[in-house]
Amino acid sequence: MSVKRKVLEQKSNAELEEYIKSESQFVPEAIAFAYDILKSRGRDFTEEESIHLENILAKRYKEDEIIIHSNHIKSSNCMFISAALGVINILLTPAILTSASSISAALLTLAFLVGIGLLIRKGTDWIKYVLLILLVIGLLGIPYMIQNILQSPIVGVINIIQTILQIIALILLFTIPKIDNKEWMNESRS
Repeated sequence: MSVKRKVLEQKSNAELEEYIKSESQFVPEAIAFAYDILKSRGRDFTEEESIHLENILAKRYKEDEIIIHSNHIKSSNCMFISAALGVINILLTPAILTSASSISAALLTLAFLVGIGLLIRKGTDWIKYVLLILLVIGLLGIPYMIQNILQSPIVGVINIIQTILQIIALILLFTIPKIDNKEWMNESRS
């Protein structure tokens, strides 16, 4: 969420004081702007108040910070490639293009794969559990994959490659180390 400094500059000092209270629910950027605006308007902060505000800001920024691990990127790339292979499968299977419901189901599936890929790329942690559940359910379709290999070997092989990519994506997500954000930042810089 973006906070516009000009909007805050139009507020009164009393309104800005609400932003810097320790129990305020405002985003860190808004609190920092309010603090700077009040200082520029001549409000003198004691050293204790300044330290208290800096601690609040540091804590809030840390809470808002999402570190994207390299496995998030690799995993999301696997999901995007899987979706691209899905497009190829749709084009290679003319039966899908014969009815509106088949086309809708195929497009919805592709959108779902891309959506999962985007959530992974953003660092959303819970999506790995959704992907795990979907993958377990999808493994029930192995007989259908075998049937696809027999009827249309190219489509069947693409289905297997999609499944392998999704398993790789899942493994990458579950192997992201649970370490402190500062260690991740140092790890990503090296």
